[in-house]
Amino acid sequence: MLSLVFIRENPDTVRAAIKNKSVSVDFDAFLALDKKKRPLQQQVEWLRARRNELSSAMKIITTPQWNSPSSPPLSGGYMGKPNPAVIEEAKKLKEELQTLEKEYEVIESEHLALLKKIPNIPTDDTPIGHSEEENVVVKEWGKIPEFSFIPRDHAEIAALHGWIDKERAASVAGSRFAYLLGDLVLLQFALIQWTMNTLTNETVIKKIIADLGLNISSKPFTPVLPPYMIRTEPYDAMDRLEPREDRYKIEGQDLWLQGSAEHVLGSMHANEIFTESQMPVRYLGYATSFREEAGTYGKDMEGIIRMHQFDKLEMESFATAETSHEEHLLFAGIQEHLMQELGVPYRKLQKCTFDIGKPNAKGSDIEAWLPGQGQYRETHTADYMTDYQARRLQTRVRRENGELELIHTNDATAFACGRAMIAILENYQNEDGSVTIPEVLVPFLGKTII
Repeated sequence: MLSLVFIRENPDTVRAAIKNKSVSVDFDAFLALDKKKRPLQQQVEWLRARRNELSSAMKIITTPQWNSPSSPPLSGGYMGKPNPAVIEEAKKLKEELQTLEKEYEVIESEHLALLKKIPNIPTDDTPIGHSEEENVVVKEWGKIPEFSFIPRDHAEIAALHGWIDKERAASVAGSRFAYLLGDLVLLQFALIQWTMNTLTNETVIKKIIADLGLNISSKPFTPVLPPYMIRTEPYDAMDRLEPREDRYKIEGQDLWLQGSAEHVLGSMHANEIFTESQMPVRYLGYATSFREEAGTYGKDMEGIIRMHQFDKLEMESFATAETSHEEHLLFAGIQEHLMQELGVPYRKLQKCTFDIGKPNAKGSDIEAWLPGQGQYRETHTADYMTDYQARRLQTRVRRENGELELIHTNDATAFACGRAMIAILENYQNEDGSVTIPEVLVPFLGKTII
């Protein structure tokens, strides 16, 4: 969430962000509560301090009394009676404090609920828009393949080989689940291993940084297999729990199935303090993720485009404020590098204010060309959050001068495995239904055609 100090000093900027992101929050009600909350908080704190003073005063023994000259002291040596005026004041103060504390708890709860709805501030270079159609295409790469035959979509290709079985999956788990079989499974694990090898190689990271003209660390990524479940508190603190109707809750427990690896990577260091020498911290997490995908119908129900369960390789980083934007540019550059190495045509979009998401300051997408559908479809997204997530997670860094600061977070798709394989199947398909394997994956798959 945003800093209260920033909100109070920049209400017009916040109001513009709410409008440009089309976020539903009553900002005027928040400001009114904030104005009421501060003096009430000060009053409650003063009364609590005065209560402690009176409590201490009532323990002070004012008149020493001995049982007899030869007897030892009772209960520590002194007996006495507190001042009646002190007792009366303490009684009244207790009643007043109880009333004010209840009033403050209500206001604080309403204040926090509205504060959590206030979005992050978009960067100056984020296009202002009020629908996905206002995202800006900033780059196109690769030659769209031409076929001497009518290209099939991935579901048709998979059907030729029995690679996807949704009927049996439906009988076991319901709709929008699938069994993947045969060479498609081998292709997924080849993709995973190649991506892991690429992002853990500092030489590759250094080259991407140089090509982008960035001035940041070339530290490679640490591979992570994270938990697939997350408690409500860190999920909410990550600001990734909503919309709740798109999440899976574990019945009777304070646990949810995570909807993407960054949900459990970004919350990994909650309430921790890094040293500046550790920055940046970069993770590459692999997880099977779960989403309801409510309200999706039509062509997206075919094949494995929108499933309740899907596998992802996700990048996450923790960085200092001054390097975090370049970290975002690196993540977007890595996405392009991976797609170019695969040889899949794509376009890059700069997302507008409507589409970047509430916790984001900036975001970009990559859309791969899918010949079977004759259109571009999203395969990657990169999210730049500044300190918005870290404020509630309380993930900080101790600078070399000893000062504590909130870290900045970035997350980005390395590969959504299903979407990546769809792009490979459709762009590398042959007339006989076989699929030629991108050269970089051959050493990991052990064959050139599936």
